[in-house]
Amino acid sequence: MGSALLKGWQDCDVKVVEPQPPSGISALSSPDALADDYNPALVVFAVKPQQVDAVVPDYARFNRAGTTFLSIAAGKTIARLKLLLGGSPAIVRAMPNTPAAIGKGITVAAANAEVSGAGKKAADFALQAGGAVEWVADEGLLDAVTALSGSGPAYVFYLVEVLAEAGKQMGLAPDLSMKLARQTLIGSGYLLEQSTESAADLRKAVTSPGGTTQAALEVLTGRMQSLFTEALLAAQKRGRELAG
Repeated sequence: MGSALLKGWQDCDVKVVEPQPPSGISALSSPDALADDYNPALVVFAVKPQQVDAVVPDYARFNRAGTTFLSIAAGKTIARLKLLLGGSPAIVRAMPNTPAAIGKGITVAAANAEVSGAGKKAADFALQAGGAVEWVADEGLLDAVTALSGSGPAYVFYLVEVLAEAGKQMGLAPDLSMKLARQTLIGSGYLLEQSTESAADLRKAVTSPGGTTQAALEVLTGRMQSLFTEALLAAQKRGRELAG
């Protein structure tokens, strides 16, 4: 995710710290290589939740006026980051999703009271490299955001797998079934993006009374909603557990 966002920061003064950088990215191997008088406007933690406790304290020396810390580590709360940094740091916690890699993602962010207007603007600009950005006042909502949009691409990709498997069971060749499933999701997503109509209205436009689509939706309605609600609640619960 950090690499995806980095693509949008090419024209900015960015220093990357990464022991094993992807090909084509120039990086420092350790934060120790950063000068003590370095004064970053924004420090971005793009690490896995399990790495936060080990990584974040190395940047406590930059906890000074004018610096905002931005974390995209799932589950790790502002309170936890504050404890690791010490003092009263300005912290933004954000949850992007993987379509950020092509600039089509969406990120939801929350800031603590120490974040200035300039700090929020800097974080918002940085996150826009991955797509749309929304802000919430209640950090607690980020667990629900993680469950819905953060993990959401996996649900969509799994839907492609499920549709393709159903096609196979109806007699379609595996390659054709997968191609139909993939392109149906791709085309539907693009139509949703381009249309001013709601998802419900677009669904109704495809659903002729008494037709094949209605027959399928009668099986899915209710059952699919309860299943997804249960699934997202499980993801939300796990997000809270990761907070430690």
